[in-house]
Amino acid sequence: MKLPSSTEWVLHCATSLAQLEPGSTASTAQLAEYFDLPAPYLAKQLKALVRAGVLTATTGPRGGFRLARPASEITLLEIVEAVDGASAPYECREIRQRGRGALPPEDCRDTCVLAAKMAEAHEAWRASLAAESLGDIVAGLPEWAPDRTRRLLTGIAPARRTS
Repeated sequence: MKLPSSTEWVLHCATSLAQLEPGSTASTAQLAEYFDLPAPYLAKQLKALVRAGVLTATTGPRGGFRLARPASEITLLEIVEAVDGASAPYECREIRQRGRGALPPEDCRDTCVLAAKMAEAHEAWRASLAAESLGDIVAGLPEWAPDRTRRLLTGIAPARRTS
């Protein structure tokens, strides 16, 4: 299975937004600059995440995107399906019934074993992505990563504790 590059973009953007302080936002321009991506195309992908309920968007000079729910409640599958859809990547066209090697219809009553295996693999892939949240991803980052992300993405240095 090969996913479009926009899938990588939205996964990284959502992970970056998950590292911001609660209530903070990042604009399309900030995210595009942070990852060196084309802003107009990225904006379309981010809007898909808003439509899917993964992100919320605010307008105005301090507007931008932020997570619509806690990172622990947003799965990787939700993000992927928001931009790539939920359809299976393999479609059986019953070629076993065509050509010189064609099987008779009575031998094709059951689902093609290859189609069944591909569907099984797709469901395993979906289950794996559904089991991982953005919170899990952020928890697996190096300790210094969220501060760096906040500083470079929004230009705001995190508050330092004095005690």
